[in-house]
Amino acid sequence: MTARIGVVTFPGSLDDRDTQRAIRVAGAEPVALWHKDKDLKQVDAVVLCGGFSYGDYLRAGAISRFSPVMDTVIDQAKAGLPVLGICNGFQILTEAHLLPGAMLGNDHLHFICRDQKLRVENADTSWTSDYTAGQEIHIPLKNMDGRYVADRHTLDELEAEGRVAFRYLDMNPNGSLNDIAGITNAAGNVVGLMPHPEHAVESLIGTGRTDGLPFFTSILKKLVNA
Repeated sequence: MTARIGVVTFPGSLDDRDTQRAIRVAGAEPVALWHKDKDLKQVDAVVLCGGFSYGDYLRAGAISRFSPVMDTVIDQAKAGLPVLGICNGFQILTEAHLLPGAMLGNDHLHFICRDQKLRVENADTSWTSDYTAGQEIHIPLKNMDGRYVADRHTLDELEAEGRVAFRYLDMNPNGSLNDIAGITNAAGNVVGLMPHPEHAVESLIGTGRTDGLPFFTSILKKLVNA
């Protein structure tokens, strides 16, 4: 049986098709989900893709968090459904309180688009098991509101519990505290990442690397072996 992974499209999403393709390349079946629909179509996992969702002029992800689909995503994520938030999806996960902290504007106040070096800090989540802890990878990064912030207690908790999933290397592109590029919830089924792994799954396009593909093969193995 082929694993089915839903990809939510919000008004303004621009990486939904890329994410669907990445899922297909990994060997799973992508399922298109619309933000106004509460029905997740019995998918085995969900990806909140990158882009610019409506309402970002208030705060990135602040309005999308109240889309009908998010009611279901929140309930099912708390029950164990694997959920990955990429860029704007990461912003939505923090606004929905599925992940702690918040995303603010880049400290240099400019949009940034570059290939970014990361270190894998946690390879034990539903979305990172095909990596190894300490592995260094390159993933495309493009954001305007990519600065991860949290209070000191939350940061200390994330660090102590090993819930920083990825960290920026060589340079911090947006001022994220502790060089955090991605985090996970305590259960490991919800992961948020600012860079875009869906743009690094085939050697013939983008960076020429496939460093992003393990996100999608990790969840496929998790679902197949569940």
